[in-house]
Parts: sequence; C-alpha cells; structure tokens
Amino acid sequence: MKVKTILVSQPEPKVENSPYFDLIDRQKVKIDFRPFIHVEGVPSKEVRGQKVDLSQYTAIILTSRNAVDHFFRIAEEMRFKVPDSLKYFCQSEAVAYYLQKYVVYRKRKIYVGKRTFQELMPLVKKYKSESFLLPSSDKLKPIVPELLDELGVKWKQATFYKTVVSDLSDLRHVSYDILVFFSPSGIVSLLENFPDFEQKNTRIAVFGNTTVKAVTDNGLRVDIQAPTTETPSMTMALEKYIKEVNKK
Repeated sequence: MKVKTILVSQPEPKVENSPYFDLIDRQKVKIDFRPFIHVEGVPSKEVRGQKVDLSQYTAIILTSRNAVDHFFRIAEEMRFKVPDSLKYFCQSEAVAYYLQKYVVYRKRKIYVGKRTFQELMPLVKKYKSESFLLPSSDKLKPIVPELLDELGVKWKQATFYKTVVSDLSDLRHVSYDILVFFSPSGIVSLLENFPDFEQKNTRIAVFGNTTVKAVTDNGLRVDIQAPTTETPSMTMALEKYIKEVNKK
C-alpha cells in the first residue's frame, strides 16, 4: 500500500530546514506531528519528600534541557539561591548551551561531555570529592546509577519531572499510513489511549532498539527501523521505504 500520510509522535520541528519538511516536498506526503508523551514538573513539596536539600550539593549533573528547566524551577520554588560556586556537569554541548537561559555562562564552572552519559564520566571522575545531585525524570536509564556507583562518588538522584501520557482521544477516528515512534513511552501512550488498537495495514516506524522491543513485546509489527548503516536517521529510513512502496 502506498504511503500518503504519516504521524510523527513528537512536536513539530521549529527549524525551517528540518529534513521532515524536505521529505514532504520530495515525496509529496502529508506529515502531522503530535507528542504522544509530555513532561510535567514535580511540585517542590514532593521533591522535599525525597529528602533533597539543595544546599547540600556542590555539583549538579544535567542530562537534558528538561533537567535544566526543572532544577531552576525547583530552586525558585524552594527559594534557594543557586550559589555561583556550583559546578555544572552537562551531558552535551546542547545542554550546556541551554544553561545560558539561567546563568552567566562565562562566570560558572561548567564541564561538558561529548554526547552520551558514559562520555561524561571521565569529567565526573576528576571531581570525585564533590557532592553530586542528579535531577531527572521518573524514567532513569539503568546505566546511569550503575556508572555513578562504579566511580564511587557521593551522589543522589531526585525526580524533578515526570513523563506523562498525552491525551490523544481526538485522534480516535483518524488513520495514518505510518506511525513514527522514538521511545518505548510512545508505544505505552498509543496503547493507553487506544487499548483496542489493531495494526492491520498501518506501518510502524521506530528509532532505537529499546523502541523496537517495546513494539514487538506488545505484539505489533516493526516495518521501518532506524538507525541502520544505510539509513542513520528516521527521515532517511522513511524516505527509503516510501520510495520503494510508492513506486509499485
């Protein structure tokens, strides 16, 4: 079956040169964007309930922009003045750059990893005497505590925000040729919103092995997968598939 409509389970890209817009132009398909999950902040009262005293930490590990936003939100709600001496360990350049929304970058001690949490660990290891706070969502990758425990540093994880299933009830009577997912949470949202979902001729495109597992564990079929050697991005995988099926 030919592909005419695609639903991507993420917010619409804000940049004009997004490869999704190029895909629309080249393949003449309709692409809609809709987040299947969203982030909600945990109230400061709940954070206090996790026995978190912000004054006890000399360093903070930031893995995402959400972590940055919600750390400073909680600090404000708790009326805690973030000290200039606080050290920031950022998982990537994008996270470090985002810090400028809250602090004067050149006046702070900021340490930046390359991309993954593993690549940040050598920097954390250099400052083993610090007391680290890791503000995160309620869904923390198991490798994160494993790596920090291996280093033997003093650290604490606290849930500052949660990943929540979005209400998709308005899509109940809408059908798409392809559904695109980037995390297991997206599959959870699909099945919570539509417990009677039957895949039939709907193609499912997934990014990453954990998402593949979530699809197959729920008895669904993976039709398009990225990244691969041939198609390292989702848009490349989609385009390759669309060219093949629409040509027939």
